[in-house]
Formats: sequence, structure tokens, C-alpha cells
Amino acid sequence: MPPEHTLPGDWSALVVFVAGTAWDGNMFPDQHMAIRLARHVPVLYVDPPLSVLSPRHNPDLRASLEGPRLRLVAPNLARLTPVVLPALGRPGVRMVAERMLLRAVRRAVRALRADVDAVVVASQTPAFGMFGERRSVFYATDDLVAAAQLIGSSTRWLERCERRIEHSAGTVVVVSDGLRERWAERHPHVAMIPNGCDVELFAGTDDLAYPADVTLPPPIAGFVGHLSDRIDVSILEAVAATDRSLLLVGPRQITFDLERVEGLLARPNVQWLGAKPFASLPGYLRAIDVGLVPYADSAFNRASFPLKTLEYLAAGRSVVATDLPAIRWLGTDLVRTVAGADAFAAAVEDELDRPRDPFLAAARRDLAAQHSWDIRAQEFLGVLRRAPDAERR
Repeated sequence: MPPEHTLPGDWSALVVFVAGTAWDGNMFPDQHMAIRLARHVPVLYVDPPLSVLSPRHNPDLRASLEGPRLRLVAPNLARLTPVVLPALGRPGVRMVAERMLLRAVRRAVRALRADVDAVVVASQTPAFGMFGERRSVFYATDDLVAAAQLIGSSTRWLERCERRIEHSAGTVVVVSDGLRERWAERHPHVAMIPNGCDVELFAGTDDLAYPADVTLPPPIAGFVGHLSDRIDVSILEAVAATDRSLLLVGPRQITFDLERVEGLLARPNVQWLGAKPFASLPGYLRAIDVGLVPYADSAFNRASFPLKTLEYLAAGRSVVATDLPAIRWLGTDLVRTVAGADAFAAAVEDELDRPRDPFLAAARRDLAAQHSWDIRAQEFLGVLRRAPDAERR
């Protein structure tokens, strides 16, 4: 569906942000970065392609198909939702969907009467060189190839996508040391900008009302995030086996270790609340005393930078995490890293037994403030300004 009219605003020097995650639903680095960039430059956020059947698999996407395909979501920030054919996982359909996405972006750029300064791609769609842009950046927020099984895609296809991106992106921005090492072997222009935190959102956590739907007795250990194959379920089982209150907030991958997760959720000291809007998360952290980062030791997780770590800290909460490279990169003893499920559970118990310390809470918030999304966006703008003018061929 072509855009009906030009949206209000000055869209010169536009940044086209081809995202890997849809605007609706969970907040990921794509949305956070686009929102902060739009405070400085005009941004067109391009959703991953959807079909009319997509909401059957993910109901959060239903809102994406409502209203115009091109819409204004904030000053200086437009959003485009390309709609393509169903069966996106099939190789032939993927190619058609890619062409349909690029055509939709071209129509949106024309409708905005925009001059494209830069294209940022945070997905497997190599959309560089299509819009007359002066700069091109691949935003590597995860190891796409390592994520193949997690996202239900072909490893060979994702490897092919990365090779195409490797030869067309002027600069690669990565979020972790692991990704920097991987891409530095393949590309001459690599910059590391770790994930950030919405410091303002979580700053007032302790002043919020206690959430009415939390029924567990305090103190509470909590996990806020996606219950998926990224999580080491044995760690959550070990924490639950201590009979301490365990609160789980976030969506659930229905295929994730079904029998064990069902057993975990059936325990009387475990409460799962399901998916919640991002803006409501500080209210649930109000109830949590210790934030958990129970990630499994996998290639995907070793290359990732968990958003929840900084969000727990921004809320002033203590954190117990598995020993991930991104956690080590923070270089702080304000996050307790532990190996092994039993040791993890013991560390959680130890943290739960400590009274809340306002000085430690302030130190955690100060650390998170050093990693705000506003700071990250400024770093990203610096990379855009230094990026090579011509495409890398």
C-alpha cells in the first residue's frame, strides 16, 4: 500500500533504519537506538517484513498491520511496516519479500521527499546502495548465524546474508567484544557500541506502587525477559529449589524445554506473569530484590549484550549473572557473576538475605547512567559522521 501523503517534519539528511525487530512488542536495541537517534536526525524505522498471517504466530504484531503502513510515531521518527507474501521462511518467498521491502522503502522515501544520508541495517536484509545514501552501517546486535536455530532460520541462508552485508556495508557497528573479534577478521571498519539503558524510565522504580498482580512474599528474586532457549533452565530450577520467591516477567517460547518449564511454573514459590509492556517493567522491578541473568553458555549468548543487566542496575537492584563476556566488559563488582546452577542459587540466596543498601543502590544507578541509550546514540552518530562516503565493494 503506497503512502497517502507526506508526514509533517523535515526529512532531509534521513537515516533509514532497516530493523531486525518489529516496533510493536518487546523493546530491543533497534527501537532504543532509533528513538535516541531521532532526537538528533530524522529517522525512518523499517519493520521486518510482515504478512497478513504473521499475527497468527505472534499476536503482538497485530497492531503493526493496523492503520497506514507509513506513520509518524514521534517527532523526527517515522515508521514503515512493509507487508509481503505469506510463508516468509521459504527460500523463494524470502527473495520476493526482500524485493517488496526495498520497493516499500523507496516509496516511503519518495513520500517523505527525503534525502537519505545513511542506511543502517540491523537485520539480514542487505539494503545498502538502494537509496542513494552517502553512508552505510551494519548494526550487529547479535550473532545472526549463531541465532539460526533460535529464530528458526537456515544457517546457510544467514551465512549468505552476512557475506552480502560484508561486501556492501561501509562500517560495521557491534555491541560486544565477541562480535568485534568476529567482524574485525572480515571488515576493515568495525566500531563497538555496547547496548545501553533507558536510565530515566527505571530511575523512579522505588517510588512506584507495588504491582497488584505480584502475589509472592518478599524478598523476591526476579527474571525479566524472554523465557527461551537462551536461558539455562537448570539455574531457574536451582533458584526455585531454595523455596525462595521467584518472579518471572516476560513472554515464553512455547517450545522451550516444555516439560521442565511446566514443572518450574507449577511450583508454589514461582510466579510467571507473561509478557508486559516495556513501560511497566519498573513497576515489576519495584517488587524484585535481586535481578537474574541466567543465560546458557552458547555461542549466541557469548556474543550478546543482555539489556536486562543494565536495567536491573538502573533500578538499583543487585544482580546475579552467569559469566558472560559482556558482563565482564562492564568491569564492576556490582554484578555478581557465578558459574554453575547450585552456585548461582547460593549467590541469589546470599543477595536476598542482605538488607537493601541505599548507597549500593545509588552506585548501581550511577553505573547504569554511564551506559544510557542517549550516550550510545551520540557514539553512533559519531560513527555515522566518520563512516566512509562510498560503498565498500
